[in-house]
Amino acid sequence: MEHATTVLIADSAEDFCTALTAALQRGSGFQVVGTAGDGEQAIRMITDRKPDILVLDLMLPKKDGWQVCREIREMSSKPVIMVTAKGEVFDKVLGLELGSDDFVVKPFDMKELSARIKAVLRRYQAHNNQNDSKETIKFDNIEISKEKYELKLRGKAVDIPPKELELLYFLASNCNRVFSRDQLLDKVWGFDYLGDSRTVDVHVKRLREKLEGVSENWSLKTVWGVGYKFEVSQP
Repeated sequence: MEHATTVLIADSAEDFCTALTAALQRGSGFQVVGTAGDGEQAIRMITDRKPDILVLDLMLPKKDGWQVCREIREMSSKPVIMVTAKGEVFDKVLGLELGSDDFVVKPFDMKELSARIKAVLRRYQAHNNQNDSKETIKFDNIEISKEKYELKLRGKAVDIPPKELELLYFLASNCNRVFSRDQLLDKVWGFDYLGDSRTVDVHVKRLREKLEGVSENWSLKTVWGVGYKFEVSQP
């Protein structure tokens, strides 16, 4: 029997949670493992229940959707779909920049949300299948091997210091997700690193010099006021 996709819903409106739960579990292959009424509860439940995907409302009490998404991205790469009654472009862009995989504006058809969940999971699973086991990440004209500590551009090995490779590997393995300088220091340099965030800027600058002009399908991008991301163009 095929495993049902587990979903956690975080929304302060009980009626919405009830309706969405019923719609998702009505023959669509989804199992709702819980509903959270505020941001703090959402973070606890995603840790305890480990859903395949989170449907996250922007306007949550205690911790809003922005903060929840940011904290989840520090501990997990599980897919997140943001839902909100606010349809401004800024909200959509910020949600995606913080690590949301999709952004749906209320009111929406339940069939549309079901289709979006399936599409996000397909992308997530395909990315994992491409980049697992060998610790090698491949995109157009670039191959990053953490196992060999090797960077190949257009099929040719390029000299690169270990920490630059680790930074590039981390960003590329979390493509299209933004990380602050402090997050990168923690993830790449470690909690006991005594330097400051300018170290990240220096390493990014050196990486850009190596990567310039290699491909139009990806780039090491600055998100002003937030941090950096390895941006991959959607097919």
